[in-house]
Amino acid sequence: MARLHTLSLAALALGLVTAAALTPATAAPDQSAAVDPFIGTGGEGHTFPGAVAPFGMVQLSPDTDTTCTIRDCYGHAAGYRHDDPTIQGFSLTHFSGAGHSDLGDFLMMPASGDTVSLEPGDAKVPGSGYRSRFSHANEQAVPGYYAVTLDDAKVRAEMTAGTRVGVHRYTFRPGDAAHLVFDLRTSLYNYPGKMLWSSIRLHPDGTVTGTRETRGWAPDRKLFFAMRFSAPLKDHAFVDTEKDVTYKGFQGPGRGSDDLPERLGRALVARFDFGRLDRPLEAKVAISSVDEAGAIGNLDAEPGDFDAIRTGTTAAWARELGAVEIDAPAPMKRMLSTALYHTLIAPSVAGDADGRYRGPDNAVHKAEGFTFRSTFSLWDTFRAEQPLMTLIQPDRVNNEIVRSLVASQQVSPYGILPVWQFQGRETWTMIGYHAVPVIADAYLKGIRGFDADAALDAMVKSATYAPYGGLGEYMKRGYVPIDREPEAASKTVEYAYDDWTIARMAAAMGRKDVAAQFGKRAGNWRNSFDVKTGFLRARKADGSFRTPFDPTAINYGSDYTEGNAWQYSWFVPHDQAGLFRLMKGDKAVVAKLDQMFEYDNSKIDYSHAEDIAGLIGQYIHGNEPSHHVAYLYSYAGQPWRTQERLKQIVDSQYKATPEGLSGNDDLGQMSAWLVFTGLGFYPVAPGSLEYVIGRPFVNRAVLNLPNGRRFTIVTDGLSDANPYIGGVTLNGKPLDRGYLRHQEIVAGGELRFRMQATPNRNWATARSARPFSTSTARKGG
Repeated sequence: MARLHTLSLAALALGLVTAAALTPATAAPDQSAAVDPFIGTGGEGHTFPGAVAPFGMVQLSPDTDTTCTIRDCYGHAAGYRHDDPTIQGFSLTHFSGAGHSDLGDFLMMPASGDTVSLEPGDAKVPGSGYRSRFSHANEQAVPGYYAVTLDDAKVRAEMTAGTRVGVHRYTFRPGDAAHLVFDLRTSLYNYPGKMLWSSIRLHPDGTVTGTRETRGWAPDRKLFFAMRFSAPLKDHAFVDTEKDVTYKGFQGPGRGSDDLPERLGRALVARFDFGRLDRPLEAKVAISSVDEAGAIGNLDAEPGDFDAIRTGTTAAWARELGAVEIDAPAPMKRMLSTALYHTLIAPSVAGDADGRYRGPDNAVHKAEGFTFRSTFSLWDTFRAEQPLMTLIQPDRVNNEIVRSLVASQQVSPYGILPVWQFQGRETWTMIGYHAVPVIADAYLKGIRGFDADAALDAMVKSATYAPYGGLGEYMKRGYVPIDREPEAASKTVEYAYDDWTIARMAAAMGRKDVAAQFGKRAGNWRNSFDVKTGFLRARKADGSFRTPFDPTAINYGSDYTEGNAWQYSWFVPHDQAGLFRLMKGDKAVVAKLDQMFEYDNSKIDYSHAEDIAGLIGQYIHGNEPSHHVAYLYSYAGQPWRTQERLKQIVDSQYKATPEGLSGNDDLGQMSAWLVFTGLGFYPVAPGSLEYVIGRPFVNRAVLNLPNGRRFTIVTDGLSDANPYIGGVTLNGKPLDRGYLRHQEIVAGGELRFRMQATPNRNWATARSARPFSTSTARKGG
């Protein structure tokens, strides 16, 4: 169940806790009650515990340290780190589990008493500045709600969020003067010069608006806000800390717009004074990437106070989490429910209530008939996060995700689909053109509602834009040469897979010319595979493989992307049969997979590689290139070995604790892997229309499909003593193959597993019973 920490007697004595802080706004349904937003907030999970609506634009969450150095900030990529002793404040925007960071916009912190510091203080000096110490014993997080007692500020802080608004609620001690510090200087991954400029303005009706522009992960990113308070201001101060200039005084309603107190500057911080209050203070804030009018419009579009917004968001989470009913042993239920929750945070709404949004060209556009989405970590999420959405969120896939991707391509200065985009701005992070398999997988699964011709054209333009990532060389030579482009081996195989999905979609649309062109390109992975060593390797422009060669070496900007030859040599999801032939057959493949999982890393130092976590030999679960590898035993005719490895991975890489993710969640990919694996199957090759059967970790689960049907998974004999599949039935009939078809799931029915203590070496071993593994998937999936 959700982590509800017992409140200390001291906190109760201070009178900081209201009934609303102790009692949920509405009774949480069972699925919501099993979610623990603290999972992943420790270790390298990089998740946040704060309040967010499903796919919400606002992620209102505590930041424990925004003053860290660049190197130290990796652990604070989501703003909050569970082992930190202080909270600096609560900001409106966060990534869920990213390996990089930005955001942390518009930080607010309550202060009480006669003296208010406008400096954040030092995280290593508890009690300094406006930051405050806190205890996990006085902290609560459930979907859509977060609360904590701030010991130094002597305030109970509560957070909730709607789609485009965040609402703070602060309960001060009786008799204490109430203040809010609103800091436009702070950001996640802060450094000198990141803040370009900012502004803040107080309107006659008490609304506060403003903006800031940062030069961060996404260049020249503009974000606007609008804020209203539940109590009238008594006084305020706007301070430019670089110029030490202060604007003071309150201007009430009726003053002209020319008299609005306003401050423009680089490093602004505001103090809002409310005097002594007899009730909790609420601050409701909306954001917009378009303009201040858009932020005000978003604020008006979601009326209601804290409790009203919380009630609506609680209901929204109940609906979305209800897509998958989970019955499993308590720790597994908690992990799976939280994983499902994490998959429903991004891609986030990025358009205003009136449809306007800022695109990759930094211009304002309007979405007609759909809601613009952003926060696309596509190198991660094309693997399992987006395929999961095709099952439980197909309407959002077709009407928001795919249309947003294509809309971005149509206004991109480069004419290509997003690579790693947030708030409409491109970061150019990671490799590949992995919006392509997201679109192709959706189309091939029968998801419509978008212009397929425009989508295919966008895919082709992305795959033929020569200046991007060595694509010109790739099209010329059939591989990316390492002496012309870094990370060439990885780029070659990832481009080849993306090309295959273009060919699949084009063939389904009757575009034979495009299908032939990209079907041929899909075989380019062979051009970087070295048969002598049995590994994928980087080749130079003259055709030779680069030397020296160490298959365990991981160095950023070298032959591979966040990995090495051990992980990337398996990345041919669309042609495992071809790969296995080059690896000398099934027996050799199984031996090499075993060697990978059992590799002795004791003499290898990976401390220089931030994203390399969750090692099992040379299998690296904390990073995505390994995520499909355990399922490859099934392709080689030994599905019981897949079952063994999946249990090994789940047992060692996931826990129902703050340190419960072995690597950063990457906008839901680590979580989506667990959701699929927990259900008993996984999309090894999105675009194939098949899911490889692994083994289940649930007693029973139900996919409540949007078409009104139910697909039920039942496991007989689930226990640690029975790790192997004894038999499988689909709708009561024996299933002797090791895969499911997409249409079999969406048609509804029952998938039943019988588990046993010893391997069944006869189930799904025949070649015809194995997952698809040729360059052309089976007809109809």
